[in-house]
Order: sequence, then structure tokens, then C-alpha cells
Amino acid sequence: MKLKKINKGKAVFAAIIIIALYSGLSSLANNSSSSVSDAKPKAEFKSPEKIQDNFVKKFNRNSRPKTPKGNYIARIEIKGVITGAGDTYNQKWIMDTIKELKDDKNNKGIILSVTSPGGGVYEADETYLALMDYKKTTNRPVYAYFKNLAASGGYYIACSSDYIMANRNSLIGSIGVICGQFVDLSELMGKYGIKMKTIHSGRNKIMGSVSEPLTKEQEMIMQSICDEGYDQFVGIVSDGRGMTREEVVKLADGRIYTAKQCMENKLIDSIGSMEDLEDAMKRKEFDFADYEIIDYSYTKPENLYNMFMGAAKQFSKTSIGSSLLPKAIEDKLENKIAFPAYYCDTFN
Repeated sequence: MKLKKINKGKAVFAAIIIIALYSGLSSLANNSSSSVSDAKPKAEFKSPEKIQDNFVKKFNRNSRPKTPKGNYIARIEIKGVITGAGDTYNQKWIMDTIKELKDDKNNKGIILSVTSPGGGVYEADETYLALMDYKKTTNRPVYAYFKNLAASGGYYIACSSDYIMANRNSLIGSIGVICGQFVDLSELMGKYGIKMKTIHSGRNKIMGSVSEPLTKEQEMIMQSICDEGYDQFVGIVSDGRGMTREEVVKLADGRIYTAKQCMENKLIDSIGSMEDLEDAMKRKEFDFADYEIIDYSYTKPENLYNMFMGAAKQFSKTSIGSSLLPKAIEDKLENKIAFPAYYCDTFN
């Protein structure tokens, strides 16, 4: 019975991979056929390297829209976990986008559309600083709109905005820092006679190892890092929202707030729809000038590796996949945040 279950799981997984591969090759074939002209092509020898380059180019389409000729407002989507290279958020992409907008004279402002539980301290702060530099260099406005979730690093980035509006059902805040989660298995390993020895120099070099308990000194080291990140977060909110540090600290215990609660505590400016925000921006910043709004959102490149990984990720979420795939593979399929992080851990 167990053997049949395993064979069935392998068959399902193989089928998913074949479908993903077939979809990708079909897309490639359709793109290639659409570019064929009536003229007879010249014979050309293509090296394996050139064939591979052409194949990759077909799948890696630029997700950035064409820049309009007239004046426009850019709406950038801050979606998902804020990390170096995720499925819906990519640090290099967003930094390149902000820079291009800064250098484009036709761009008149930015709207941040936020749906995020937060992410890495480094990535959130780098994006925040890039947006502040955009404002300082261009003297153009940045507005933010919160959809269903704008927490931790998502809220941190939005503090670069001149004005924040939230959907009435949005959950916001989670002003706090996570600096890691440590598991001590030393007693369990001792019970079963498992011994582990890591050769190292410096008594704190391997702090957090599962084979050794965390010492009081090591707890203090990690807490000092966490406190520094927290102080930075509080300062960002204080500057962005025009609040005193004392006012922010009273709110910054890591909890999330509703949009109504945020209005009462000055964490946002108003509640409404995305259309309401667009109207407010045009009224407040552009004297009712009706600029075109261009959407900028990151799309993970279509290539064979991502297709395989996507198929495997979907398979891992099924009852068969979760029972068959080793935990090491499941961990590889999930986006991991490098601690310390401005991340909302409320729903885990």
C-alpha cells in the first residue's frame, strides 16, 4: 500500500513537471512563430551557446512597462515578502525601477500599492532610502495605498510617503523586529546518545547551534541587535508620520492595527479606495491635472528553472506532495527571510 502511494506521488509529480515544461515550450513556439515573416530566411549556423541564449531571452521578458511619452504617475506594487529575490518582490528590480523613475523627467510622482507582511531589515531600509532620495532629488511626491496587509517592512517602506491611505479592511503596523528563532536540541540529543562537535574559535562563533544552549551573553548580543533595529524602525515612523518617539513607542509593541485604529493613532492619513487616493494625489499635488497612471509590478522571469520550481512548489502543497517530499526540499521551495527582519509573524 505504501509503495503504491509513493509511485502515485511520483507519477503526479512527473505529470506536473511535464505540463510545466510543455506550457513553456508551447509559449516559446508561439512566440517564435509569430515573428516569422514571408521572406525566406538565410541559412545560419547557430552554436549551442547562441541557441541557449536565444532560449533564455524568450523566457526572460521584461516585466517593466513601456515608458509613456507624456507625463505620468508610476504605481509601484510592493507585494509579498520583502526579500532579495522572491516570487512577487525582487530587490534589484525595485531599486532599478525607482532609479529609472528618478531619471525620467516625464515621471511626476509615485504611488506605492502595498500588500506585504514585511521582510528583511536590509531590503526594507534600502527601498525606503531609495524612495527618500527620489523625493529629495526630484521634489516629486510619493503616496502610499494599503490593501489588505501593510505590516512591518511594508509599513516601514510606506513611511517614505507624503500621504498614506488604507482600505478600511487593511491590517497595518506590526512595528517591531524579529532577530531569529533558536532551537536547542542538546538535551534531546543527549537522551538518545547523539553527539555533535563543531570546531571553532571565539566562544560566540556558533551561537544558535542546535547542539548547544544559548548562553545569557549570546541572548544579550542578539537582543542588542534587535533593539538597534527597533530604534531605527521607531525613528523612521516618527520622522515619516510627524510623531514624537514617545508616541510611536506606545504603539510599537509589534501588534497589528485596523485602518480605523491607525487613523485614531495617526499611523495613516485617511481611509478609502485606490481611486480615492488617486483623486487626492491629483488634487493635493497637481491642481487636478489628470496624469496617466502606469502600473509597475515585478513578474518573476519565465524560464525552465522557475517552471520546475513552481510546479514543485504546487506539488508540495498537496497532501501527497507534503508526505513524499523531504523537509529539506520543502524548505528550499519556500521564500526564506534573512534575520533580523521587519516581518509580521502574527499569522504563523
